[in-house]
Amino acid sequence: MKMPKKLNAYCPFCKKHTPQTVEEGEKKAGPFLHAHISRQKLRGQWNRKSGKVLQVPGRDKPVKRLNLRYRCNTCKKAHNRPGFRAGKFDLVEG
Repeated sequence: MKMPKKLNAYCPFCKKHTPQTVEEGEKKAGPFLHAHISRQKLRGQWNRKSGKVLQVPGRDKPVKRLNLRYRCNTCKKAHNRPGFRAGKFDLVEG
């Protein structure tokens, strides 16, 4: 999917449509290491038969959810929209 880097969209801070730039959000942080599930997985790593396996090893999800940030050019504030899934994603000029 191709999306323009600059577009006109609604800014919730200005309360009107303004030119905005689209940025890809950062990757989310890893799991909280002191959480119960993390400790449970660490306990079972020596054996590989115990512990919790969350997904099939060696496989990645084919379609990832995008985390886009829209930054208003007038007030310089950024907001997010609900994410959507896309296999390939490119930000293009124009």
